[in-house]
Amino acid sequence: MNALTALASAAFGSTVYLVTLSTVSRLNRLARGVKVAGLVLTGLALCALIGIVAFASRSVTLGFIVGAGLTPPVHRWILQRRKQSAEPSETV
Repeated sequence: MNALTALASAAFGSTVYLVTLSTVSRLNRLARGVKVAGLVLTGLALCALIGIVAFASRSVTLGFIVGAGLTPPVHRWILQRRKQSAEPSETV
């Protein structure tokens, strides 16, 4: 297993997660018919992308899964830190 390939794939998996999250957030603001069509197209694109990644090699697939799996909790942690730092501090 090539470690550099797995690391690059993890970064790619992370990017795919964040792009998908952004796309779904934008689609949720649209009308119902457009939202459903957009979600179906997003799902098809993700299935095709995952199929291509799985066809590449085992290290690519492993890195992709690790990157996509680690990104959501890290993303939530970053958002919580931003909210905490944005709140005004109380002085007594």
